[in-house]
Amino acid sequence: MTETRPPNRGIRSTGASTPQVRPATEGWTQKKDADGKPLLQFASPKRGKPPVHLADLSPEDRVAKVKDLGLPGFRAGQLEKHYFTHYTSDASKMSDLPADNREELVHGMLPPLLTEVKRLETDRGDTIKFLWKLHDGALVESVLMRYPGRITLCVSSQAGCGMNCPFCATGQAGLTRNMSAAEIVEQIVRANRLIADGGLGGKKSTDHSLDRVSNIVFMGMGEPLANYARVMQAIRVMTDKKHGLGMSARGITVSTVGLVPAINKLAAEEIPVTFALSLHAPDDTLRDELIPVNSKWKVDEALDAARAYFDKTGRRVSIEYALIKDMNDHAWRADLLAKKLNDRGRGWVHVNPIPLNPTPGSIWTASEVPVQNEFVRRLNEAGIPTTLRDTRGKEIDGACGQLVATEDDQADAEATPVSV
Repeated sequence: MTETRPPNRGIRSTGASTPQVRPATEGWTQKKDADGKPLLQFASPKRGKPPVHLADLSPEDRVAKVKDLGLPGFRAGQLEKHYFTHYTSDASKMSDLPADNREELVHGMLPPLLTEVKRLETDRGDTIKFLWKLHDGALVESVLMRYPGRITLCVSSQAGCGMNCPFCATGQAGLTRNMSAAEIVEQIVRANRLIADGGLGGKKSTDHSLDRVSNIVFMGMGEPLANYARVMQAIRVMTDKKHGLGMSARGITVSTVGLVPAINKLAAEEIPVTFALSLHAPDDTLRDELIPVNSKWKVDEALDAARAYFDKTGRRVSIEYALIKDMNDHAWRADLLAKKLNDRGRGWVHVNPIPLNPTPGSIWTASEVPVQNEFVRRLNEAGIPTTLRDTRGKEIDGACGQLVATEDDQADAEATPVSV
């Protein structure tokens, strides 16, 4: 179904009309509620909880649990060093712990959480996608990427996603369950172990950055703010310099499709993470169809919350915008987006247009290059800093919107015993 764009309504003329493609669920059936609206899953389905891990606990609770296991509290600090500094849960490598009950202590504090099913590489080894199996058989993916001067890990916060966005492979799969804080952190620890072992290629002699993950993007499977408490616990562990990974909060990006109350809650945390709003349309008519959560919190509400985040934290907000051919890439939409952002002030926002990454069963495709360039040009001309984002991992279905467990992944996972 196509239609021409609506009247200009105060936005400067953009020339001839272009087709308006409406979202359609090709190759899969979108889940609907009793009223026929796209189903939103905010609550995690009930499944067996993962074992409690050191990274799920506060430093004080770690000490208490070690004491419950019959050992002095200082052993918690030793375990923290092994896990967060040496990236290991292997008791045989912890010779500073008493031999007679070492296995019991390590298994009690650092139980296995992720079983690696497989990994795929591209970009000459600079990009690696991991498929992980959780304790209950749920599958998640994370993507490790080396760039000049930094190493970025795209982490998952849920197995699947309940936001039901029709252009995202993860959203098409629905929500299996929330991940625990430790399952989120374990993705980083396992990536750091691989890097320490020389498993990530491509570092140039002029690159003097540290050989560990420096940047985290919560842009893997799941809607991070729908798993708020566990994501925040994971972030606290990531940024804890004494009892955690000691990462910079400024290197952590939390992305959301627009859960406004949770955005406001995040702004009050006083942890200066980078905030990214996945907008994808500046008008409610289209965004209602592209991003079903827009039925609860409209474009202007989401943008107001994003601006409030900047006011509270001083951290510039990123607007993520997947450019889809003839659907949301019209020049008038670039103008409308610029107007809405400028109406909220200057200097608070940066726009990242992203050429759509194809997903199985979808007829949609990325905008044509001249259209992408015009979209970017109009935003920049309006004074909105805009950078077309370079995507990694498309060849291994590891780019934005492509993370999903396929039938082949399920078969591989069934053949892979869960770590015990």
